[in-house]
Amino acid sequence: MQNKLVAQRYAKALVDLAVEKNELEQTKADIDFIRFSMTPELRMSMTSPVISDSKKTQIFKAIFTDKLSPLTFSFFNLVFSKRREWVLPEIAEEFIEKYREIKGIEIIEITTAVEVSDELKNNIRNRFQNLPRFRNKTVEIKSKVDPNILGGFIAQSHDLLFDASIKNDLETIGRQFIENMYVQRIR
Repeated sequence: MQNKLVAQRYAKALVDLAVEKNELEQTKADIDFIRFSMTPELRMSMTSPVISDSKKTQIFKAIFTDKLSPLTFSFFNLVFSKRREWVLPEIAEEFIEKYREIKGIEIIEITTAVEVSDELKNNIRNRFQNLPRFRNKTVEIKSKVDPNILGGFIAQSHDLLFDASIKNDLETIGRQFIENMYVQRIR
């Protein structure tokens, strides 16, 4: 929980600074680059208690010196000087969340039993786009495959869950049989 709180504070500071300097899009591109570059090995080195803070800073500078805007690079120098490099991946994730809030982008995660076509993804996006909650927002679809749902799909966006999976239908039918809803109770 502490990681998330620290990450939220740093991400908010970065977003506010980027908006103030009118560099939000460039900073977002930098953050995307950092997230793309964050290999398991790099992530492990940033969170390792064995590697010294100065070595972590050297690693970061060696990878990102000429690839980030001055604003983003100086911000992450501050993160390293405050010895918060261990929360670097979470800061990047929180920045993306705050960016989406500013831009009005909603992510809907679709889980299906098999990979779905782009046409079906667009159809689902359009249906959600027409809901009052998503009207003035840009809806993006993220798809995930989970064969355990058997068929249908599950759509989730923050606190909204739409479960149209066969697994859910079968579980509902099973509960109805157990409850024996269709037989009157004998007194």
